[in-house]
Amino acid sequence: MPPTEQRPPVSHRKLGIFGVAAVVVAGLVVATGIRAREDSSSRLREWTDEQAVPTVAVALPSGRALTPTIDLPGRLEAYSRAPILARVSGYLKSWSADIGAKVKAGQVIAEIEAPDLDQQLLQARADLVSQQSSARLSEATLNRRKTLVASNFVSAQEIDERTADLANKVAAVNSGQANVERLEALAGYKKITVPFDGVVTARDTDVGALINAGGGAGPAMFVVSDITKLRVYVNVPQNFVPAIKIGAKAALTMPEYPNRTFAATVEASSQSVDISSGTTRMQLALDNSAGELMPGGYANVRLNLQRDAVPLHIPSSALIFNQNGLRVATVGPDDKVLFKAVTIARDLGKEIELASGVAADDRIITAPPDGLADGDPVRVVGPGAKGKPTASEKQDVKG
Repeated sequence: MPPTEQRPPVSHRKLGIFGVAAVVVAGLVVATGIRAREDSSSRLREWTDEQAVPTVAVALPSGRALTPTIDLPGRLEAYSRAPILARVSGYLKSWSADIGAKVKAGQVIAEIEAPDLDQQLLQARADLVSQQSSARLSEATLNRRKTLVASNFVSAQEIDERTADLANKVAAVNSGQANVERLEALAGYKKITVPFDGVVTARDTDVGALINAGGGAGPAMFVVSDITKLRVYVNVPQNFVPAIKIGAKAALTMPEYPNRTFAATVEASSQSVDISSGTTRMQLALDNSAGELMPGGYANVRLNLQRDAVPLHIPSSALIFNQNGLRVATVGPDDKVLFKAVTIARDLGKEIELASGVAADDRIITAPPDGLADGDPVRVVGPGAKGKPTASEKQDVKG
């Protein structure tokens, strides 16, 4: 057999070095694991603390220097409108103007047959003739009696009585004359005339219809309207009234003319607030010389508002409405919540125009979570954030 090859024995010194190295490596591994575990626990504690503080997004109120406007519904009315009622009773004999007819001032548009009035006038005239004859007889008798006073055939007492009788007869004549003139004036109302140039916008009578003087509770026989100029009535909410001045301009749109606008001017204000609606009625003047627009029609009225300061706008989602009223949540310099009461000027849908309550540099929480209270700390993210990055943000950076 070949001789067996023998390895040299390992020295005790080398074994000691290897043992020490193994212990050092094991210690480093254990220390690294402990350090990593401590870092992970620290980050977990920091993340847990952050989750206990609400995270909010903020925005600054935006100011717009554009001319503000408000859209309101309006109602068109004729500038002059006259319901025509009868002054005498009778039956309608004829009419000559139907709805839509253009008429002139003084034009006769209907005639009433009034037999009762005609008979009263005939009787009054006959009574007047009788009274005049009686007065002439009394005057002649008085004159004859006066010639006999000097001969003492007639006493002074009789002359006084005859004079008084003549005065009564003359008064009766005057009364009869006035009665005749009154009835003649009433007879003149048998012809229905137009008070001003315009258009017949309503007719509620026909030939043979019974006509009552004054109309009673019934409708007018005719309605005549001057539509060359229209009045536009708008009910303005109380908070906008100071921003709408007499002479302010407005643009009107009509359903029948969707691609056109009509200019109008604020002409008058009722200077009072309707307690049932909280609005003030304003009157605008609108030229309608072309006759395109109709009284009674609907219009959308866009009014220019005059503001002393530029209004501020915030997102609609920032509003909080509860038992404490209408408020917004703001974030102070210390990143703590501060609630502020606000007043709405206009609801613009996605945005709210405020009349008061916030400043231009207030950080408004755009979507405040439930349960917020004054003084609560919050974590601000987005453009309005400031300070050190959070643990989550650090993790995002590392990732």
